[in-house]
Amino acid sequence: MGSNIFQRILRLNANVRLFSTRTPPAARPPYRYLRTLALGGSVAVTGYTLGALYPHRHITFISPRPAPGPPDPESPQSIAYTAALEQSLQTLPLLTSLRAKPDADEWYETRPYVNYAEQFRVNSLTAGALRGPGKLALPPLVRARRDESEAVVIVHVGRGLCGHDGIIHGGLLATILDESLARTAIINLPDKIGVTANLSINYRAPTFADQFIVVRISLVDKAGRKSKVSGKVEDLKGNVLVEAHATFVQPKYAHLLKSKAIQQMMGQPEPAKSTPVLLSEGMPPPPKA
Repeated sequence: MGSNIFQRILRLNANVRLFSTRTPPAARPPYRYLRTLALGGSVAVTGYTLGALYPHRHITFISPRPAPGPPDPESPQSIAYTAALEQSLQTLPLLTSLRAKPDADEWYETRPYVNYAEQFRVNSLTAGALRGPGKLALPPLVRARRDESEAVVIVHVGRGLCGHDGIIHGGLLATILDESLARTAIINLPDKIGVTANLSINYRAPTFADQFIVVRISLVDKAGRKSKVSGKVEDLKGNVLVEAHATFVQPKYAHLLKSKAIQQMMGQPEPAKSTPVLLSEGMPPPPKA
């Protein structure tokens, strides 16, 4: 009995010695960890550099990038910029496709404010105070159906029209919508004079600066001295940025207002076949801010 116990103790000690003399598994070479750290660091540095040089537009919400203010509209650089922007407008694929549609003869093209008298222009918000490079550099280009039931307005919005840096002010978009909707609504009133009775706006996405935007307007209803219209602002990719509905009424004192000046401001319908209306045709240079 005692000998058996003694033999078990000896075997147990032998096993303990055998286990203790085993070599531990080889540790990973330290350079593998260093290589992983170096790779991760290079990816982070590359991502930061690219993000700083070419930031995503939505990053400007958090960290806007500074930009110079609107230039002097009478400087040679501003005149060249405006001419280049007008050329870009005339060659927009959207505008080219609209002009080439089979029903193009049912539409006409006009440019509001082009024939607007200077004595009225200087005290106008969108034709005067906000006109110029970096703001509203070009007069709107309007393509309207001859029965005045629809219209498409193309506007360029500059960086000087922002609320948050790089993003067009919501109030400015409301102004553009108000004037664009008003044109279709007022032309459908008996005396072609009207005022905004109601304007309802829903903002769907941020409108970034330094781009052409498209306002699409439809006549909803007209009855007597009241007309209702709807519209939306899109970018050139067709993304909806703002939606709006409005009601315009013809005031009882409409006969006392200068309807001819208002028609000149809105852009009068062309009696003949629609032809492209260029900035240089009868339009004075942008007024000095």
